[in-house]
Amino acid sequence: MRFKKASIFSVLSLSLLLVGCGDNGDTQEASSVSEAVNYTITGIEPGAGIMESTRNVLEEYENLAGWNMEESSTAGMLAVLDDAIKNEKPVVITGWTPHWMFEDYDLKFLDDPKNVYGGVERIHTLARLGFEEDMPNAYKILDAFHWELDDMQAVIAEGEETSFEEAAENWVANNEDKVNSWLEGAEQGNGEEIRLVSVPWESEMASSNVIKTVLTQQGYNVTLTEVDPAVMFQAVATDAADVTVAPWLPTTHQAFYESYEGNFIDLGENMTGARSGLVVPAYVDIDSIEDLEPK
Repeated sequence: MRFKKASIFSVLSLSLLLVGCGDNGDTQEASSVSEAVNYTITGIEPGAGIMESTRNVLEEYENLAGWNMEESSTAGMLAVLDDAIKNEKPVVITGWTPHWMFEDYDLKFLDDPKNVYGGVERIHTLARLGFEEDMPNAYKILDAFHWELDDMQAVIAEGEETSFEEAAENWVANNEDKVNSWLEGAEQGNGEEIRLVSVPWESEMASSNVIKTVLTQQGYNVTLTEVDPAVMFQAVATDAADVTVAPWLPTTHQAFYESYEGNFIDLGENMTGARSGLVVPAYVDIDSIEDLEPK
């Protein structure tokens, strides 16, 4: 799913009801941040890579003994975050960047001394075996595709207000020099079909729509399909898709990468600076996972 900002509030009441069921009282009377959040991390969809990493965090950090990770949805987590910030209450969420929440709210990652989340991540481009031989010019463009965190963040921000398709087209039109560097030495396509696969995250909808726009303008017939991460890797590894620009490495999608390694071509990173971990509002007076207290 792709979650617009407005959709957060459609699930707000349900999300707050679920969180409220475990509330021990007025958080302002709590003696610590940990008590104020009822020793609970607000997560997203249970199958997401960040959720698996967070399970590992709960096992690795002794000070998180007794903590609970509440499975929710991306929209549900954002609704809880929004309510906490409006009421200036503590909250601990599973968060990642690039994401518009870091544009709209003053947030910070908690330090991860044990490096369970893997620190800064890179987003890679993967292609099916034989793609270079079948479409060498498209392969050349994809191999050259590289942009910055700020570029992706700009498309995400505009995409939330309009659509990712329109935001991508505008970004491509306004960044001719960067796009032309990807096209250097590549000839026009002739209507060849390229099956692009991605995951339904705002960051990946930004990059996937940008590369779709570029390839379409170069004469290719590009179809973009959103799937779960496991299906994304399987599709490229089994020739059900041609390419993806969405895998996060070395942590978030590492298990899927290792499962299918050898059945795809890794063209390397198309962006670096992505990050995931535990996130709190900037006004919360803790800075590290180790600052949290056992239940």
